[in-house]
Amino acid sequence: MEDKPKKQSNDHGYYVLGVRIMLDMGFSIAIPAVAAAFAGQYLDEKYDKAPLFLILFLVNAFLISAQIIITKAKRYGQEYENLDK
Repeated sequence: MEDKPKKQSNDHGYYVLGVRIMLDMGFSIAIPAVAAAFAGQYLDEKYDKAPLFLILFLVNAFLISAQIIITKAKRYGQEYENLDK
């Protein structure tokens, strides 16, 4: 008698999705923050208003990153739900 092979759990899709989420969310936070820091620092030095522009730009980067992450989290949530179907 032949034994039927047991169906193995395929977690590869979950791992790939997890890595994609980490990288995507990390870049979604880092890129606006770094750009805001450079731009704010440059304008502070140019107009001698330190740290006014840096703070304004970083707050703006935070708001932009939050909106991007909310949108991407909803999309990745749907993708996660559809992963096992």
